Order: sequence, then C-alpha cells, then structure tokens
Amino acid sequence: MAATTHTTAEVGLYQEVQGFYARQMQLMDDGNVDEWVRTFTEDATIANNANPAPASGRELITKVARKLVADVVRRGVTHRHWTGMLVLEERGPDEVVARMYAMVAEIPEGGEAKLWRSTFCRDTLVRRDARWQVAHRQVTHDDI
Repeated sequence: MAATTHTTAEVGLYQEVQGFYARQMQLMDDGNVDEWVRTFTEDATIANNANPAPASGRELITKVARKLVADVVRRGVTHRHWTGMLVLEERGPDEVVARMYAMVAEIPEGGEAKLWRSTFCRDTLVRRDARWQVAHRQVTHDDI
C-alpha cells in the first residue's frame, strides 16, 4: 500500500477543524449553551435518527440544547464528548464536510464513567468571519 502524503495546507485545515471540535464539544460538556450555539450558523440544522424532526435554526437548537444540559444536571452526571477518526472533504475554500465518530461518556457523581452514546456524525462546516460554523449536522446513533 502506498503512503499518502498531505500538503501543509491539508494538515493545517485538519488541525483547524480538530481544534474547532475540541472547543465545541467542551462548550457543551461545560453547559455553555450560549457559546456552543454560536458555533452553528443562524439557519443551521441538526438531524438524527433518534428524532424524526430535525432542529432548524439557532433558536430551536438552543432550546433543545438547554433541555439536554438541564437533564444532565438533574440526573447529577457529567458528559464528556470525544470525537475521532475525522475525515475531511473540501468543498471549496470556505466549506468542508467532516465525518467522524463521536462518543459521549457519562460519569455519575462519584461513580465510574461509562459509554452513554456512540454515534457517527456528518457535518457541513462553513467558514464565516474567519471561524468555522456548522451549517448542517447529521448524527446517526449506533444503538437505533
């Protein structure tokens, strides 16, 4: 098998997008919904196979995220998102399709971490004002 080489620009883009996801996932884990939702475009859509109706627009995405964070707090658990196996497909200078696995560990207060959710995620990212934002997210839960 021949080795694949990557240009400096490809490596830079990969690191940039990985950094975007590290920040985005930690914002959600910290319950910082206001900052987290700003990582989405105003008209973004989040869809998943666990829910028949996608959430469209920041207002609805914020409402759904606040409910998720409130549930985590109510149950006394901590969530830690991990993304990996990232593959990027450039669609232009300001658009990228990112595909990755996303796992969420759930840690009860004083307890052991366990895998709460295993998913495959496909995002369309767009660069706005020199920052990446999610325009569309499709999440496929492995257990459904």
